[in-house]
Amino acid sequence: MSQLPLIAAQGISRRIAHRSLLDDVSIELVPGDRIGLLGPSGSGKSLLLRSLALLEPIDSGQILWLGRPVSHHQASEFRSQVMYVHQRAAPFEGTVQSVLCLPYLLKCNRGRTFDRDWIVRQLQSIGRGESFLSQPHEQLSGGEAQIVALLRAVQMSPRVLLLDEPTSALDSQSGQHIESIVINWLADQPDDRAMIWVSHDATQARRICNSIITMRSGQTQLEEN
Repeated sequence: MSQLPLIAAQGISRRIAHRSLLDDVSIELVPGDRIGLLGPSGSGKSLLLRSLALLEPIDSGQILWLGRPVSHHQASEFRSQVMYVHQRAAPFEGTVQSVLCLPYLLKCNRGRTFDRDWIVRQLQSIGRGESFLSQPHEQLSGGEAQIVALLRAVQMSPRVLLLDEPTSALDSQSGQHIESIVINWLADQPDDRAMIWVSHDATQARRICNSIITMRSGQTQLEEN
């Protein structure tokens, strides 16, 4: 029996003036999917991810979550399960721990508590000690800030990660740490989680993903395995 898609985009389009940014795109993400999204700059990769996360409007088509459209009052709950991670982490004032605690202030996460021990274990797995939590966030390197951004998302146990070139501006070691965090998140519940990883690095995408989609001029094409 086929699995119900976590997310299904059905014929979605986005236009500005006479230019199609997304052109009748359909894509499904089922549990266990690790989709690599490749394509040149300006092909619509980031816009597609942000549209799937309901962070950008679409002009036509629809996006379904577990087979149903997402109503306005369900948007916050949806975004707690489908998380978009930008390719460059935004700077915040305060310590790393205070930044990691920010999602718990949201209404949709009421009743959930910050698990410091879990975060420490994740940091230790990538060679960072507990003292990292007390560092000022605004003084972190780009790689360190991206690690924090990913941990901030992963700690909420989403079912879907939409990763927009999360290692594009990082050194090799930081990039490996990002990959490790994502792989551990997937391995924790492999039959209930899925991701899309946008990358300009085809070698990386083929290493960590189980299917590849190429995007050009707002259109997608599945690459044969």
